Amino acid sequence: MNSINEKEKKLDNALKELKSLDLSNPDLQNNIKNLNSQKNQLEIEKIELENKYKKLLEEYEVLSKKLEELKNKEKLDQRKQIEFSEKIDELNQETDTLIDEIDKWQM
Repeated sequence: MNSINEKEKKLDNALKELKSLDLSNPDLQNNIKNLNSQKNQLEIEKIELENKYKKLLEEYEVLSKKLEELKNKEKLDQRKQIEFSEKIDELNQETDTLIDEIDKWQM
């Protein structure tokens, strides 16, 4: 109970001090104007940074999709290259077989 009374007294003292502040002080008013100006500038900068972040995020997503497409295309090209090599090998084998057959017929 005692601590509650002490807290109440401290709050009352703080309120009295706040009420006794002279807000008509020109230095204080200038400081408040400067702080408001800085606050407004920071808010503008924050909005600009958020917009830049959104734009970068969108660019990142587009580039990620393009990269994925390129990877898929590369895989497809590799498969086609392997298939092409296999076909060439088959044709080489068939050619060798035909040459052997021709040699047999010529003898």
